[in-house]
Amino acid sequence: MQRPPFSICNTSIAGLLGSFLLAGCSLAPSHETPTAPMPSSWTVPVQETETAASEQSAEQPAALNWQAFVRDATLRTLIQQALENNRELRMAVLNVEAARAQFGIQRADRLPNLGLQLDGQRQRLPADLSASGVAGVQSMYQAGLGLAAFELDLFGRVRNLASAAEEEFFASAEHAQAARISLISEVIRGWILRNTAWQRQQLAEQTRQTRARSLELIQRRQQAGLASALDFQEARGLAEQAQVEAERARRELAQSENALRLLLGSSEASLPPATPPNAALLAAIHPGLPSQLLAQRPDIRAAEHQLRARNASIGAARAAFFPSIRLTGLLGTASSDLDELFGHGQRSWTFLPQLHLPIFAGGRNQANLDLATARKDIAVAHYENTLQTTFREVNDALVANTTLQREEQALRARLDAGQHTLRLAEARYRAGVDDHLRYLDAQRNDYANQAELIAAQGQRQIAQVSLFRALGGGWPEWPTRSSTQETSASVQDSPAATQQN
Repeated sequence: MQRPPFSICNTSIAGLLGSFLLAGCSLAPSHETPTAPMPSSWTVPVQETETAASEQSAEQPAALNWQAFVRDATLRTLIQQALENNRELRMAVLNVEAARAQFGIQRADRLPNLGLQLDGQRQRLPADLSASGVAGVQSMYQAGLGLAAFELDLFGRVRNLASAAEEEFFASAEHAQAARISLISEVIRGWILRNTAWQRQQLAEQTRQTRARSLELIQRRQQAGLASALDFQEARGLAEQAQVEAERARRELAQSENALRLLLGSSEASLPPATPPNAALLAAIHPGLPSQLLAQRPDIRAAEHQLRARNASIGAARAAFFPSIRLTGLLGTASSDLDELFGHGQRSWTFLPQLHLPIFAGGRNQANLDLATARKDIAVAHYENTLQTTFREVNDALVANTTLQREEQALRARLDAGQHTLRLAEARYRAGVDDHLRYLDAQRNDYANQAELIAAQGQRQIAQVSLFRALGGGWPEWPTRSSTQETSASVQDSPAATQQN
């Protein structure tokens, strides 16, 4: 379906032709950033925000990047190693270089393509085609400075193509930055998972040894007639279960170390010892207003660059409806004899302007315009979806941070109660007040409580990493306390949240 011609610049065609000959005109639509489809504040309850903000430390850095976010020196060294050696990040950087080269190729079309040319031609003409009426061989040689099919960019087609390539280059640079932030976050996450697996392995090994000693004690009591065969079999099953947990923990630790080595870019790298459980790995993050994400998240900036590129592509597609002028020429010397090519009086020039006016192309130009318009609509939808996804990721990370802190505190209290119960159950069993089953249940509960606390501690630290990543790998400045209390959520490590058993 052919659409009616569109109006440009709201002037007459005659006036446009004169202005185009002087400066040209772009037919690309003006860029307008779509309205952000997200609320103006985070969805964390206000009372939690005020509580976290009231605990805000007076010593806050002016800017938060990964160096300020990561407090542990060992982890900083690992991140730097990953940034230098990781292959996926290297591919992302090389993609930026490829986009830069593509932009350079497209931009070169805006300038004349000049080059030295040397042409030679020999042909035999029969008598009826020769001007002299005699058959013979004719020769022609040319040398000079040539201009090859330079397009006068009257309607901005070449300029818009170059602009689209430039915006794609900018988008690829933002994608590389997003890959860099993702790598940093994955290294931190891998280090936390490795530490968590190491703590579980230590707990499982300690439990295995404890239950092995308990099994020996039950066996001696059985031989002395103080314990039944059922008590021995129950203790044996518990000891075998501890062996299973120890092997499982060893496997998880080895796999987490393998994953971390892959991120570091070296499968043979020796990893440093695990961080002590009570070490403070990460700094607190206080996100500001949701609108600040528009300037912070590289994927949002990349989506906007892609939207600008699609607008430029529409301008190039519209220019295909208008006439195009290409210039070809040669300034130099010409002669029928190669020896006289550079002789006196052999100067010559050739000028070949070409005007192309599209009349019928089988709907190709309109289809190209429809395609460019559809791709622009897709870019708008992608931009809006990126914003909505970003808002959800930040909210999820904020909720995880606040709830996991409280969950960890509750798990600590439950562990303390369970360990007290274990001591009482052991004393009552040794005194013969309770049977062995209650003592076994107390042992199982104590191991489960410790394992669950270790997992919650790792999840809380990973939630901090998720917030760091969702906020674009840093924050330009800390918000003021009033704005934080009104419209943002603050997440801060409390002493109880950073200490572990």
